[in-house]
Amino acid sequence: MTQQVPSTEPELAGVRNFRDVGGLPTVDGRRVRQGVLFRSGHLAHATGEDAAFLATLGLHTVFDFRNAADQKLEGPDVELPGVRNVNLPLSDPADGAEFWRMVRDGDLDQLRAILADGKGAERMIASYRMIIKDRTAEHSRVLHALAEDSVPALMHCAAGKDRAGLSIAVTLLALGVERDAIVEDYLKSNAKHRRYKVHRSSSHASAYSPEVMELLSPLFDARAEYLTAAFDTIEETWGGVDPYLEQGLKLSPQTRERLRERLLD
Repeated sequence: MTQQVPSTEPELAGVRNFRDVGGLPTVDGRRVRQGVLFRSGHLAHATGEDAAFLATLGLHTVFDFRNAADQKLEGPDVELPGVRNVNLPLSDPADGAEFWRMVRDGDLDQLRAILADGKGAERMIASYRMIIKDRTAEHSRVLHALAEDSVPALMHCAAGKDRAGLSIAVTLLALGVERDAIVEDYLKSNAKHRRYKVHRSSSHASAYSPEVMELLSPLFDARAEYLTAAFDTIEETWGGVDPYLEQGLKLSPQTRERLRERLLD
């Protein structure tokens, strides 16, 4: 299939937070190749035009990091002909089910109890740390797949911000991308047209009041402190990126070099 790499970022009607991470600089002066690594929110609501555009990318694999609860809420991804879909949940469907029920259904007092006074941000930081420490097998599988044959690839979760954001960040670390560039790309998820639409059960105005939205904002923001916590966890647990990749993700120098050959100019 011939790849047609878009010259500008497309505005997809039913897929939020889509972008090519090509162009990001590595510490040794190379750049991530255009048209080989994409990220987005879920593909469940992709329109026919969205699907037609995605089909022009020549995708080999879509990595879907959503869990069963996410898929029940949003639906399965649209099928893209000839594209392998790998579902690799990065959080347990039962983990925080009561919490997310509260986010969707809770009244103001309930939301204050679980999110006020920094508790929302603390929860996000703890989640990022946990994914780095506990999901090494999943991240190992992704990197080995990319090194073998799974490019071009698209990684997504629900919003394309947290689980996909971490998986993209881990991939970029393995490629040797500059840390500041990884954070800069991650923060692009805050752009208004990219943000995940908050699901609340009630359509009443009070369900989306300014205070409610302020309480919910730590959950739906991309914040540098979250990604920094993930990086800190790598340092604290493994002593640096190289031992994290080699010991944590079982990525041999040879596999890492194949990964760089596939994804870097």
